[in-house]
Parts: sequence; C-alpha cells; structure tokens
Amino acid sequence: MNLLGTHAKNGPRPDYRQALLDSLVKLNPLYLWKDSPVMLVVEAGFALVLAMGFAPGAFAGLVNQSRWFYFVIAGILLLTVWFSTFSEAVSEAQGRARVDALRTLEKDVPARKIVGDSEVIVPSRFLDPGDVVRASAGEFIPRDGVIKEGKAYIDESMMTGESIPSYKETGSHVIGGTKVATDSILITIVAEAGKSYLDQMISLVENAKRPKSASEVSLTILLVGLTAIFVVVCSAFLFLADHLGLVIDLAILISLLVALMPTTIGGLLPAIGVAGIARVGGANVVAKSGKAVEAAGDVDILILDKTGTITEGQRTVKEFVPLKGYTKEEVGQAAYLASVYDHTPEGRSIIEVAKKNGWVLPLTPRILAGKSIDFSAESRVSGVELFVPRPGTLGIQELPTAPPEAAESRIWRLLLDLEVSGGPAKLLKGAVDAILDLSPEVNEAELLWQAQEISKTGGTPIAVAVDRLVVGLINLRDNLKPHIRAKLDAVRATGIKTVMVTGDAELTARVIAQEAGIDEVMAGAKPADKLVRVELEQKRGHVVGVEGDGTNDAPALAKADVGIAMNSGTSAAREAANMVDLDSDPAKILKVVEVGKQLLMTRGAITTFSVTNDIAKYFTLFPAVIPGNPAARLLDVMQLHSPVTAVLATMLFNAAIIPALIPLALKGVKFRAEPMERTFVRNMAIYGLGGAVLPFLAIKAIDLFLAFVIG
Repeated sequence: MNLLGTHAKNGPRPDYRQALLDSLVKLNPLYLWKDSPVMLVVEAGFALVLAMGFAPGAFAGLVNQSRWFYFVIAGILLLTVWFSTFSEAVSEAQGRARVDALRTLEKDVPARKIVGDSEVIVPSRFLDPGDVVRASAGEFIPRDGVIKEGKAYIDESMMTGESIPSYKETGSHVIGGTKVATDSILITIVAEAGKSYLDQMISLVENAKRPKSASEVSLTILLVGLTAIFVVVCSAFLFLADHLGLVIDLAILISLLVALMPTTIGGLLPAIGVAGIARVGGANVVAKSGKAVEAAGDVDILILDKTGTITEGQRTVKEFVPLKGYTKEEVGQAAYLASVYDHTPEGRSIIEVAKKNGWVLPLTPRILAGKSIDFSAESRVSGVELFVPRPGTLGIQELPTAPPEAAESRIWRLLLDLEVSGGPAKLLKGAVDAILDLSPEVNEAELLWQAQEISKTGGTPIAVAVDRLVVGLINLRDNLKPHIRAKLDAVRATGIKTVMVTGDAELTARVIAQEAGIDEVMAGAKPADKLVRVELEQKRGHVVGVEGDGTNDAPALAKADVGIAMNSGTSAAREAANMVDLDSDPAKILKVVEVGKQLLMTRGAITTFSVTNDIAKYFTLFPAVIPGNPAARLLDVMQLHSPVTAVLATMLFNAAIIPALIPLALKGVKFRAEPMERTFVRNMAIYGLGGAVLPFLAIKAIDLFLAFVIG
C-alpha cells in the first residue's frame, strides 16, 4: 500500500462526509474574499437574486419574471459556489487521508522484551531505547531499532509500497510497524516513543503548507482583474440601458456577468494546487508547500547525484587487478584485510569475494583487533593498521598447515613477520591519487594505465596498498538503475538538461553518463561544488532541481528551486529541502518533476477551457438580456427556445461544468514526454477548441429539455 497515495486501489480514501461539511463552511464570504474572489462575486450575485425573489418590489423596473425564476437562478448560483468549495474540500480531504493512513500503523503491539534469560510481554508504548526485544515471523516490530542478532526478511510494504520483503541482518535498521516475514531476530530499540520513523512521517505530512505560488497569485490577479472588468461593463450597461429605455432584468444581467467571468478556473484553482501536493504525496514525497510542486514543473536543469540516483548505489567487486610482480590472490588477500572494518556495501562485497575464492589467510581472524583507519572526504582512503601487542603470542604452532599457495604470498609473509616484530603494518584501499600520495614505491605509469582501463569500462578503480607498496587495484562497478535511461530520455524530451555530479574520475563518470543518457558531467566533485553549480545555473536564469541526503547537501537543497531530501538523511538536509522523499529514493526527483509539469499543464488546460467556453455563453445570454432588440437578435445563432430557457440552460451548464472537471483537476492532465510546444498545440486543440464547441452543444441540449419540461 502506498501510504501517501490517494488514488491507489487500496490506498487511503478521503472522508467525503467531512469534505461536505468543510465545503459548507468555506461558503463564508470572508473565506471566499481571501481564497477565491471570483466565487465571492458569484455569491454576491446569489444574494442579490435571492433578494429579488423575496422582495421584487424593492427592484422596481428590474424584475420582469416570475418569482420561481429568481429562486431557481439563485439556487444555481449558490450551487456554482458550492461546487467550487467542495472541489477544494475534497482535495484537502485527500491530504488528511494520508495522515489517517499513517496513524493506522501506530499500533500498540505486544513486544517480547528480553529480561535476563527470559522474555516478558509488554506493550510497545512502554519500551525505551536500549531495550532488547525478540520478533519472529508473523509478528510486528514494536519500535524502530537495530538488529542485534539474527537475520530475516522484513515486510515493509506498509511503509514503502514495495511488495518484496527486504533482507535484514545483524546491524541493519528496522522500522516499527513493519512485519517480520521469516525467521526470528533480536532487536535493540533505538527510538523513543513519539520519535519513530512513522512519527516523523506524520509530522512532515501534517506540517505541509500550501501558500499560493507566484504564478498562482499572478493567475488569481488576472482572474480578479477580468471579473472586475466584467462587473464594470455590466454595471455600465445597466445604466446605459436605462438611459436608452431598454427593459433589463437584473437577474439575467447578473447571469450574463457570472457566465462571462472565469468561474470554471476560478472555482477549481484552489483544488488544482491542493491536488498537486496530493499527487506528489502519491509518490510518497511530502511537499512542504505548493510552491515547490509548481517550481518542479518549471525545472529546466536537474542536478543529480550519480550514486543512488543514476546507479544502484551498491558498488560490487567485478575483479581484482594485480600490478606487475603480484598475483590476483595477493590483491584479494590485502583487500580483504583492508576491508575487515568496512561495513559499506563495497566493503562487504570485497569480503564476500575474498571468502568465496579462499583468500582469507589462517592468521587473519587472530589479528582482527587491529586499529581501523576510517574513510574521510579528505583522505579518501580506508583500511586497517595491524599490530600484535605482544610478539610471539599468535600461536603459529596451533594453526593448521598453510595452503601451498599461501607460502608464496607476500601477505602471508607479512602476517608471519608480525608474529616476530609486533608491527604495525598498514593495509589501505582508496582513490588512486590518494594512495599514490601515501605510497611512493610504485610504478606510477602502470598503476595509472590499469586505472584508466578500468575507468573505460565504467568501473571505479580502487588502489590497494600494503604499507608503502601498491599491490593492485579493485574494479568496483555500480550498475545503472533499471529503466533509468528511459526515464532520463523522457525528462530530456521535455527540454530539461541533466547534470550528473560525482566524485568519480572523469573517464568513469563519462562512461556512466553516456550509458544513462546524461547531458553533462561534474566529475571529481566535492560536496561544496553542488551549491556552486546551483548558484551558477540560477544566475543564468534557470530553474534548478537538486536532491541530497547529507548535511553537506543542505546548502544546495536550500538554495535550489526544488530541493528533495531523503527521509533517511540528516535532519539538516530535511529541514533545508522543500520536499522530503519518504522512500529515500534519489531517483524520485524525476517523478516530482513530472507531477510539477502536470500541475502546470492542468492549470493551463482548465484556464484555456474556461476562457473559450465563455464565447458560447455570450451568444446565448446577450440576446436574452435585451430580448426583441434587432441587433441582439443577430447574435442569437443558437435559436434557443426563450430568454428564460436560455438563461437557465446557460447557468446550469456553467454550474455543472465545475464538478465535471473536478476529476481532471485532481488527477491532472496526462503527462507525455514530448516538447512543450507539441503539448501546447494538443491542449489548445482539446481544451481550447473543445471549450468553445462543448457549450454550444450542451446548452442547446439543456434548452431543448427545458423547453419540453416548461412547455
């Protein structure tokens, strides 16, 4: 189940009863003044026409129809306003449904807490950080934690929407509310009550705001301006008609005003904005504001990290490449030792390949108490410093006889020397240039040539050194994400330029970029370079989208027009970004851009439809305003039955078109990966031409029906 989706088959459904109540509250004129000025004018027209029905004498000379006509027109006008508020209320109900869906996962489940040598059943709300609990197949994990012992498959579908269980082992993080699918594990609780992953998601969704974006404000000003112009024109026409001695019915003139006003887009504009946030939520992304969603539609530069966005982010060993004088086995043995403290996917891959090939030397397990050399952005190397606190204590005589090939291994002889000297000995792996700086005793030309050969295949060369000697290279390859080429091709088809940022060497980066279809590469980049690039592109007038998860990404996320932080990232990154991806999938930015473009297309399509269908309304209502006038009769191209049926048919169509377009406003116009010019032409044909033709057909049909009913 997609927690934040509202249209999925099994997803959370809006509370329509609450939406109905909210829509009635939104009829308050003060709310309409702030949120929908166009609808406020319609509501004022409703009040005026209703007054004409109750007190026709107060409108001497302006009331020419039966009372029922004014009550019907007043009802249609009120219905028009209510349809608008209901569409917005439904959109907001979708947001509340997301929160409600998340809250259903906050279960107070029984937890098997380990106390001494026994298990005690306690409610999960009484668990504290540091408590150890057991969870077996079929049981829910009571709170966020880390697996202390065991391995299992965990069903996280209720959190991520991914139906395939995730494999977890000792040291893996698990999320409270997820379900153990197989086996049994011991979990150390790490989250306090109210501060779990689920609580963070609920907080993000609840705190999302929807201030109007700049273009939405501009469109609102345009709509209000058009409305004001029509109010002035109709008012002037009323006084002019009196001066010319024309008989004018005020209710019909108000109907003309409402029909000419952009009521369709005016009524649906708030719903379109709210629905944009909901559609992003359908991708499990929390948008902190509607501005961010709309900005995503204008993005023309996407700055993407290579790792995790373009590639899987799981670099694995493709091969060990020895330098002259060394063997593949010696490189594997040294790489294994340099990785014993490396818990990254790359480190685990090195260890697995070494074990698979039998390159773990007999003495190794007795020396694993060495000092870890941790990787840093500055050093760009990691490894281990081996030493023996008391020489002669390794117990060589207790070891099984070493395999024949081990006797010839320089790494084996190094370990034997440690028994005598006590060490230390450093085994390092890292960036080629960084290892070169630390290990001058190497054939530099050969090393660089081998590294270049690896880079040509799209691999990342990692040098392996034993003390001051470089013994070889590890070819690490990070595979492209499935279908990433097709996704990027679709993005590029809409005119968006893609820039890949990576710390990899230029050659490796370009191979990956070519395979993925990236336009430009920033190779050898440091974290600060991303911010510099964002600022540069914005100075050039571009709208920039960025994703990231680290504290060092926060400045770029804050500066970018669209910044998406991974929920698994640091709090600094989440606070700086204007969107948070709950699935922590860096490639999600491509979906967000699609939703943003869809929002802009939807707003443009409905605006086009609203403006063009006013043309037909003019031809139906203006002859009804001054019936019998020869000039007005020339405009009566539709030959409607009577002024009364013409007004009723037009106003019924004007009101009904709003709920008819609510599904389009909520789901959005279908997005196609194509140039915007082609999209514009197609939408003009569908919504422009359709908006002009449909009212003629619909109003004529309604008029025929009314003529039949009224007689």
